[in-house]
Amino acid sequence: MIVVAGEALIDLIDDGGAFRPHPGGGPFNMAVALGCLGAPVCFLGRLSDDRFGQLLATRFAESGVDARYVLRGPAPTPLAVVHDVPAGDHEFSFYLAETAYAELGVADLPQFGPEVSTLSAGTLALATDPPGGAIEALLERESEFRLIVIDPNVRPAVFGDRAAYRRRLEHWASFAHVIKLSDADAAWLYPGECPEAVVDALLERGVRLAVVTLGADGALAKTPACCVEVAAPGVDVVDTVGAGDAFGAGLLRWLWANDRLDAEAVGNLSGQALSEALGFAAAVGALQCSRAGATPSTLAEVEALLGRPSPFA
Repeated sequence: MIVVAGEALIDLIDDGGAFRPHPGGGPFNMAVALGCLGAPVCFLGRLSDDRFGQLLATRFAESGVDARYVLRGPAPTPLAVVHDVPAGDHEFSFYLAETAYAELGVADLPQFGPEVSTLSAGTLALATDPPGGAIEALLERESEFRLIVIDPNVRPAVFGDRAAYRRRLEHWASFAHVIKLSDADAAWLYPGECPEAVVDALLERGVRLAVVTLGADGALAKTPACCVEVAAPGVDVVDTVGAGDAFGAGLLRWLWANDRLDAEAVGNLSGQALSEALGFAAAVGALQCSRAGATPSTLAEVEALLGRPSPFA
């Protein structure tokens, strides 16, 4: 079982001055994408009892996401206003204070059973406190027993001081086994450094698998055993919201399907296996870009894009 911890919110997407509500949040998107790909997944976080919270809960149920660690409460659902900016990117404004997102504390953290192999977190839930302190404590507590995955998914308007956040990331690297960054994340965290230098720095601090996604150029990944770069499948890009979350879900889905969801296994992936994992993840991410909103793909759609059933999926 993969547990994804963090925020579930509503993206209000600017569509020519009208705003379309769409379920979102990095951890929410990853959990839903994993469920749609057929992987066993739970979400850990708090949802509001309001109508948006009900919409988020319904999407979990429709996607096969286990709700055993979902908490509920009266505080409102957090919001993200999403505007298009040049070069196909997006600008986010977040409304988080006094929402359900911020009402996750240490006392809410569960004890996991042996069925939980992996704990993933990132985006806003590790950048702001609450709930960042509680989730960081959970990740560190569980790092001896489960695979720990972190996706910073940098939002500069929320993350605050760059140097302070980088120190936190480097602390996480001392106990996390997998860290995935986008090229934009890497550039914000380590200005002037190439992606290869960034993954090397993460490995030096103890990470077993470091990944940098490169947008239309694919992805780069490195373990203590090998370094691999793959191209991204070509698609007609409609919207890039959620592409990184989809890539992360694809990577975890491949690792789950191939019985590699543990620290020793990810650190010892062969070059061929890592290429297959990244290729599958890149296909999941590319499909996300081919549709509006964070709308996940199915395994059949991924295999169709790859042109064959994946022997590793």
